[in-house]
Amino acid sequence: MRALTWHGKRDVRIDTVPDPVIQDPTDVIIKVTTTGLCGSDLHLYELFGPFLGVGDILGHEPMGIVEEVGAEVTGVRPGDRVVVPFNVSCGTCFMCNQGLHSQCETTQVREHGNGAALFGYTKLYGQVPGGQAEFLRVPFGNTLPIAVPPGPTDERFVYLSDVLPTAWQAVEYADVPPGGTVAVLGLGPIGDMCTRIATHRGAGRVIGIDLVPERLQRAHARGVHTLDLNEHGKNIGEAVRDLTDGRGPDSVVDAVGMEAHGAPVAKGMQNLTTLLPDALAAKIMQRAGVDRLSALYLAIDLVRRGGTISLSGVYGGMTDPMPLLTMFDKQVQLRMGQANVWRWVDDLLPLLTDADPLGVDDFATHRMPLTQAPEAYEMFQKKQDGTVKILFTP
Repeated sequence: MRALTWHGKRDVRIDTVPDPVIQDPTDVIIKVTTTGLCGSDLHLYELFGPFLGVGDILGHEPMGIVEEVGAEVTGVRPGDRVVVPFNVSCGTCFMCNQGLHSQCETTQVREHGNGAALFGYTKLYGQVPGGQAEFLRVPFGNTLPIAVPPGPTDERFVYLSDVLPTAWQAVEYADVPPGGTVAVLGLGPIGDMCTRIATHRGAGRVIGIDLVPERLQRAHARGVHTLDLNEHGKNIGEAVRDLTDGRGPDSVVDAVGMEAHGAPVAKGMQNLTTLLPDALAAKIMQRAGVDRLSALYLAIDLVRRGGTISLSGVYGGMTDPMPLLTMFDKQVQLRMGQANVWRWVDDLLPLLTDADPLGVDDFATHRMPLTQAPEAYEMFQKKQDGTVKILFTP
């Protein structure tokens, strides 16, 4: 089959690789019909080379048609249409039963002290072959795939793999009071969807902050009060407080994460690790890694006293300095973590099976054949051509 594989920093290629096969009696094989490019994939493209192997198949946002099932699979059958969550979770362990599928005890990557395995996401998370491919082996066939109805296009359901549950959890964790104000930092795919979900769930005002004109325009068109970081610069905090009676928003969602703009020293340190031998770079990143924290620091500055910050942007630094004096003094509440996809399926499916209140049908800005994935990665990283969300057709 053809698949998108990692070969080095900013070097991904379409290769011919062996087709996946049934390995366990609860496995299923799906023929991928649509698969997404996630902002988290850019961390692999740019930074996480020490934890990848040449030929690793990337991608964690697939859906498709069941082609083959293992002997013990009864939950789906060939021909069924399914979405595959990015968490590789069993659905039956203690953590899954708590709704913490990202902490699944069956697939926790204990070698590295990490939570549940993820599709297409480094040795730190199990090095499981990903979904930017023509076919995908999916374990836990009775509990992991999300069955969706035939009929509507893939765009209606594919975001159940990651974007929708990640954004829904981000807004849930933000604990926006009814009629309250939430600021969303970063209007890429997750941030954009967070603004839509916050509005749908009754936020009184949604403020979106970014520096890419097309992203700001897209959010503004859906009623978000947008602020251009290029325009406001260091005065962005005052601009937000001016909109919120001088207090700041009740809640802030950081949808940016570790590769935020405005942190040149941390960026230089991150880039330095990509020049070191993998074994040394991996040790440094795991023990002394730092993130670009400008977005998180901004969230701490913006949120009102007693407010809540929700982190959906990925962070990976082990020695990140945090302004605990400010956080303690402001009585900030902080929630974070990988999305627990299955935890939110019952909330999300009703929003996808009839009307389209979140605008998923036209959420993608680009749909491309999988063969153009290398060009798509470069375009997405450089924020060219108004790119917010790219979907691939294998």
